[in-house]
Amino acid sequence: MTGSTLRLVTPGPLYSAGYVAALERGWSPDSTRGLDGARDALAKFQADSNSVYTLADDPEGAGPDWTAPDGTLRPRLPGRVRWMWDGDDGDPEGFAGTINVRWMKDHAPLPPHVLGHIGYTVVPWKHRRGYATQALALLLPLARAAGMRHAELTTDIDNAASQKVIRANGGVLVEQFTKEAMWGGKQGLRFRIEL
Repeated sequence: MTGSTLRLVTPGPLYSAGYVAALERGWSPDSTRGLDGARDALAKFQADSNSVYTLADDPEGAGPDWTAPDGTLRPRLPGRVRWMWDGDDGDPEGFAGTINVRWMKDHAPLPPHVLGHIGYTVVPWKHRRGYATQALALLLPLARAAGMRHAELTTDIDNAASQKVIRANGGVLVEQFTKEAMWGGKQGLRFRIEL
């Protein structure tokens, strides 16, 4: 994408208007929950924006347990969340999506309920601009800095766009697998990027 100024920013007050505007338009940082996820994320942000900022940079996994799609509480993994930004600081139109990296404290394999080390989602009105590919390239140094030797990413079998993003960043298909029931029990693809 020519002329892009995409960068990854740490979630904070300077960028929050763009995040809130995207939630209000129905975009969700949780790609599995759609409009319900957008409403929940907006309510959480409005109730305590500081917790959103704090959890965005949690390399020790010290935050509260995470509620899985099946309602169970699971220990939070160490990780970092970044917002994709293409524009001037503070301009709400600059918000383009989120990307995150998570890992095990001892760099052991991820538990089965965690679909991958890295997840991302671009707001629908900015699809097909190369943001996910660029954001993944920008995030990989954070994974290396956390001591990761490789990153696993998963996609649905029919998500050709995400597969293209991963392959463009050196991802190699490792396997086809069945997701846990809480993720719908569907078939998925697991890729690996060596770091």
